[in-house]
Amino acid sequence: MADGRLADPLDEELEEESAPRLRLSRRGIAVLSVLGAAVLGGLAWVVFFSSVLDVRDVAVQGATDDKLTSEQVRGAVGGLADGPLARVDLDDVRRRVEAIPRVGKAEVWRGWPHTLQVKVVQRTAAAAVKGDDGQFTQVDASGVSFATEAAPPKGVPVVELRLSQSAKDVDGVISRAQLVQGAVAVAAGLPPEIAKRAGSVLVHSYDDIELQLSGGATVRWGSPEETDRKARVLLALMKQKGSTFDVTAPEAPAVSAVSG
Repeated sequence: MADGRLADPLDEELEEESAPRLRLSRRGIAVLSVLGAAVLGGLAWVVFFSSVLDVRDVAVQGATDDKLTSEQVRGAVGGLADGPLARVDLDDVRRRVEAIPRVGKAEVWRGWPHTLQVKVVQRTAAAAVKGDDGQFTQVDASGVSFATEAAPPKGVPVVELRLSQSAKDVDGVISRAQLVQGAVAVAAGLPPEIAKRAGSVLVHSYDDIELQLSGGATVRWGSPEETDRKARVLLALMKQKGSTFDVTAPEAPAVSAVSG
């Protein structure tokens, strides 16, 4: 004590007895538990089973042109968006949307209280492969074919098979599909400043790929191997004037001067 007096044990006992204490009987605890469970059950019913939080809209991001429209994405989602938003299987929605050929990737999430949000990333053509029927199949950088049209997209290299006799003779060893795949890999690996000038990627054989550039220049590329290195060498090489640039052996590139 501050005044030096000892505390009276009787006073302390009286203070403890006078302090209010909240005690619940077993019955009270049971009642509160039932009420809590009822509240949680009601909330769960509202969220998962009632129509209060039904999906009312499918909002689509990333479908920016007439090649891939918001309506196409909503059509792919279909009945998966029916009913309460909480019960929508987001993985199922994503898989359905990514099954659209032009969709490279999709993200799906809930936009409470009533919106299913879908964001798509469209595939971009790295090359257009000219078929025997004159149609052009668009292929992205990962080698996935996603559209066939009567004309290639602007600024996209056109892959065309012009096989030599030796390439035809080994068709059973290296298939046409493998040759196309290699040419697409070359087109996808071109730096933007070269890709926009590459009108055609001509395949004569696996080891003889040739780029036809705007302005009439030719690039002898060779095989699809070491594409990154060849692209870097070609960028440096094109600072010189020439009509033919040879990077078939990137450690020993060559330029043929423009003939006058």
